[in-house]
Amino acid sequence: MQRQVPDPRELLDLVGFKKPELNSRKRRLDAALTIEDLRRIAKKRTPRAAFDYTDGSAEGEISLARARQAFSDVEFHPSILHDVSKVDTSTTVFGGPSALPFGIAPTGFTRLMQTEGEEAGAGAAGAAGIPFTLSTLGTTTIEGVKAANPTGRNWFQLYVMRKREISYGLVERAAAAGFDTLMFTVDTPVAGARLRDKRNGFSIPPQLTVSTILDTATRPGWWFDFLTTRKLEFASLTETGGTVGELLDYAMDPSIDYDDLAEIRRMWPGKLVVKGVQNVPDSRRLADLGVDGIVLSNHGGRQLDRAPIPFHLLPEVVREVGADTEVAVDTGIMNGADVVASIALGARFTLIGRAYLYGLMAGGRAGVDKAIQILSDQVVRTMKLLQVTSLEELTPAHVTQLQRLVPRPL
Repeated sequence: MQRQVPDPRELLDLVGFKKPELNSRKRRLDAALTIEDLRRIAKKRTPRAAFDYTDGSAEGEISLARARQAFSDVEFHPSILHDVSKVDTSTTVFGGPSALPFGIAPTGFTRLMQTEGEEAGAGAAGAAGIPFTLSTLGTTTIEGVKAANPTGRNWFQLYVMRKREISYGLVERAAAAGFDTLMFTVDTPVAGARLRDKRNGFSIPPQLTVSTILDTATRPGWWFDFLTTRKLEFASLTETGGTVGELLDYAMDPSIDYDDLAEIRRMWPGKLVVKGVQNVPDSRRLADLGVDGIVLSNHGGRQLDRAPIPFHLLPEVVREVGADTEVAVDTGIMNGADVVASIALGARFTLIGRAYLYGLMAGGRAGVDKAIQILSDQVVRTMKLLQVTSLEELTPAHVTQLQRLVPRPL
C-alpha cells in the first residue's frame, strides 16, 4: 500500500469540534436520546423520596415490570415499497384533535417532582398539540392549568371523594374552565401499598429530617426551587381544609358505585371517560351505559400489584367494545414504539405518565418538551419503518404480542 504525508487541509476537513454548550440544562437534555436517559438524569437531580414516589409502584412492583416487559415483547411486521416520505401522526379522540396518538396522563403531587409542575406539562402539551390531564390531587389549580394551556385541550381526572360535594365542586370548576373531557377514576377504593414511599418517610410537603438534609447536599438546585417558590399543596383542594392524610382519605372511597357514575354523568357537559378498567365484562357494561371512552389502566402499577397488563387486555377489549366506545391505554409506555403498537392493536389513544415526569424532573418545561419530542420522533420513525403513512393504516397484522406469562389450566 502506497503511503503519503497527510495534507493539512484534508485534516482540517475531519476536525469536528463543536462549540461548547454553556447552558447546563440544555446540555444535559441534548444528551438524552431516550426516556430512560431522562430517567437517569432525573434520578441524579431529584431527592430520593420525590424520585421514588414517581418511579415506584405498589408492593413488589410486579405490575409495572410486567407492563413494560409486555411492550418489550412486541414483534413488528413491516411492509415494503411504500412511500413514507411523509407520515401523519394526528388523530381524533374523545371528540377532539390531537397532533400525536398520546397525551399526558394525570399525576398527583406534580410540583413535588419539579416546581414548574403541571404548568410545564400543560404548556408543553399545548405547544405539541396534545391533551393534558390534571389530577384531582394536582398541585396547580384547574384555573392555573387553563392559563398555562389556554387554547389547547385540557382534561380533568376525578376522584369521587367521601365528601361528594368536594368532587362535585371540582366538576363544576373544570366545566367552567372549558375542560372538554372528564376522566372518572375507578381503581382506587383504597390506596395501594407503595412501599418505597413508606420506607422513605414520604410526605407532602417534604420534611427536613437527617436523611433529607443529607440528600440536599447533592441536590441543592431542587431544594432552592422548592424553598423559593409557592407552597406545595393540593391546589384544587386547599379550601377543604384538613391534613394531607385526611385529604387522601377523602379521595379514596371504597363505597363508590355505578350510581356515582350516573350522577357525575348527569353533571358533566363534556365527554365522560372511565379510567382504570381492567377486564372485558366491565368494559362491556360501561359501553352499554354509553360512556364516551374507557382507559385500560392498572394505575401505573400503583394500586393492585399483579393486576392485569393493560396492553395485553387491549385486543380483546377492542374486539368486544371498540365499535361502541373509544378505548385508550396506559401503564408502562416508555417508547414511541409502545404507542404505535397500542394503536395497531386498536387503541384510539395512549397516555404517558412517568415518561413525562422523568422529563419534568430532568429539566422542567424544557424537559417535558424533550420527552414529548423523543416519543414523537420514535412514533414517526416506527411508522416509517413499518411503512405506514397514517395511524389509520396500522392494524393488528403489524404486531405480535409475544407471550411469557401463559395461564395454567385450572
